[in-house]
Amino acid sequence: MMFEHGGKRPIIDASARIAPNAVICGDVTIGENSSIGFGAVVTAESGKVAIGRNCVIMDTAVIRGVRHNPVSLADNVLIGPRAYVVGCTIESDAFIATGATIFNGARIGRAAEVRINAIVHLRSVLAPEAVVPLGWIAVGDPAHILAPEKHEEIWAIQKELDFPKYVFGVDRPAPGESIMPSVMPRYARALKHWHEADREIGK
Repeated sequence: MMFEHGGKRPIIDASARIAPNAVICGDVTIGENSSIGFGAVVTAESGKVAIGRNCVIMDTAVIRGVRHNPVSLADNVLIGPRAYVVGCTIESDAFIATGATIFNGARIGRAAEVRINAIVHLRSVLAPEAVVPLGWIAVGDPAHILAPEKHEEIWAIQKELDFPKYVFGVDRPAPGESIMPSVMPRYARALKHWHEADREIGK
């Protein structure tokens, strides 16, 4: 399914393959000989998505472009099943495995590998040819690659990247408080507003 969103339509090279139940929404470009698998979602929600040549977006992967953080995939990139990729840049020849997550403002270097269920955190920069092992976390600029049990070390870097301010424009709450009661109503309204005029279009 393809949707016009914000007055923008997907631009898809004639040689690309789009599965019939994939969703492509808005200001999305898909290059020559790329493939979008069954159940995948590629949405330029409030920022552009550009997918290069010979990329494979596997079944059920999600790619989202957001305001201030468009998505750019260079050539020969694989995004595995159940991967979640939002607002980031992925350079050529990179491998993003099943269940991996790449957050807003991250940059994945050429021929880097983010293996099964690994995470590249907000605003983190992964060097060319770097490897994030299964379930590990890359955080910081340049990225430190850490095992998940290194929570305190991860948090020391992650805290300075300031997810609440960078993504939602709010200050980090005091201990015992939450941003959710103020942020979620605003976010839900924004999503409704952004998508209420979406229009399904033909191929």
